Amino acid sequence: MRACLGLLDADSGPVLEDYPEDIPVDATPVDFTGMSCPIDLPSLPSNDSELTQSLLQEIGQIAPWYDLAVNQRSRTTVGVSKLDILDAGRFLIDFIEDPSSPSPRPEFEVGPMLKCTCEDLKAFYSEAASAQPGMSSSLAVENWLWNETVLGKVLWKFREEHLDSPDTATQFLTRRNLVPDRQIQFRGAPAF
Repeated sequence: MRACLGLLDADSGPVLEDYPEDIPVDATPVDFTGMSCPIDLPSLPSNDSELTQSLLQEIGQIAPWYDLAVNQRSRTTVGVSKLDILDAGRFLIDFIEDPSSPSPRPEFEVGPMLKCTCEDLKAFYSEAASAQPGMSSSLAVENWLWNETVLGKVLWKFREEHLDSPDTATQFLTRRNLVPDRQIQFRGAPAF
């Protein structure tokens, strides 16, 4: 501390001084084993027939991180669809495969239900990712979700196939709400 305060007595500045202490050579190395366990997701499926199984498997792998995030924060933004997260994933895939699929909640039309489902899935993944070491910014989480996950692939597929949906709510969702603008620009996808 005295060495630091002694720098204030210098006639001119800025002053660069070496710190007079060295790190002890016999210092015990720190063992970081078990400090973090990043999600080791499988590679993205090569064909669409594997999307359902791949998405459900990915959700299962991400679930412990989501639980950790909820425990750390004592809250979540997941739940607007009131569907179990696996059921939300199944509904989205079912709709992509067959747009005449009914809403799993009869009190909601398909378009609004799709919006709630997509919001829950994105929030589930984002909250899980934010609990991982190395996900220090919202942009890192966003890039991971849209470019490295099966969910990202599913959401891109949903967007591409339903930009011109006859259902106005679904069309609005795919054109304006589903994918962040910077991800559309990054990918070079058409705005709509």
